[in-house]
Amino acid sequence: MLDTGTRIVMVGGGVMGRTVTAGLLRAGHSAEQVLLCGRDPERAAATAAELGVTNAPTAEAVPGADVVVLAVKPQDMDAALGQVRPALTAGTVVLSLAAGIPLAFLQARLPQGTAVVRAMPNTPSQVGQGMSAISPDPHCTSEQVELARGVLASTGLVTTLPERYQDAVTAISGSGPAYLFFVVESMIESGVHLGLPRSTATELVVQTLFGAATMLKETGEHPTMLREMVSSPGGTTVAAMRELEDHKVRAAFLSAMEAAARRSKDLSDGVVDDD
Repeated sequence: MLDTGTRIVMVGGGVMGRTVTAGLLRAGHSAEQVLLCGRDPERAAATAAELGVTNAPTAEAVPGADVVVLAVKPQDMDAALGQVRPALTAGTVVLSLAAGIPLAFLQARLPQGTAVVRAMPNTPSQVGQGMSAISPDPHCTSEQVELARGVLASTGLVTTLPERYQDAVTAISGSGPAYLFFVVESMIESGVHLGLPRSTATELVVQTLFGAATMLKETGEHPTMLREMVSSPGGTTVAAMRELEDHKVRAAFLSAMEAAARRSKDLSDGVVDDD
């Protein structure tokens, strides 16, 4: 668990910066130990006041921090690193939440030997049910990795893996909520076409998704086993699954996630090539 006295600097007050800051406060972290800064001083001050944390210029906030969280858009990362670099002190962990920004890009723009962690969170972090994957660089000690893990654990679950898997993580959990929202949207529309009021169809689908996810998590059963529990021979579910297989839905999901992983790699390679 993250020590409530850990000094955390949030660089960026956008969606993910707000999400992680709010998660830290919900987890009981001291508001006085969370500082928020950004390129736009007025906006950063307003966001910090709204969240109830401390605001300070980057040059004042970063020195002495235990963790500096880079919660900026990928296109703003170079500028953010330029502000952070001269203010970093030895031992600070830099945690990047920007999609497609590889460790090599960050290492090249920070003082040599800086402990850097690359992370891929996802949008359910906004409701405390996020899934984040972190990849530390070789300079990180086990204690520094735990600091980075502790920051993101305030928004959900965290796993640690080598950076070479980050493109797959992006395709599966980073983009994953969009796939599920797409399925939910399609099921709701199906309910409407079958004569249900939209509000009823929405309630049925959302609770079904929540219940199914809870079963997966709490029973520990393989999804195939859970699916077969619903699939009575000659029944309605079998008829529906036959249609999905005939339309190659499983193959489409595989292709879609492979495309997302390729795109993630292309973006990362492009950042390195432009360095």
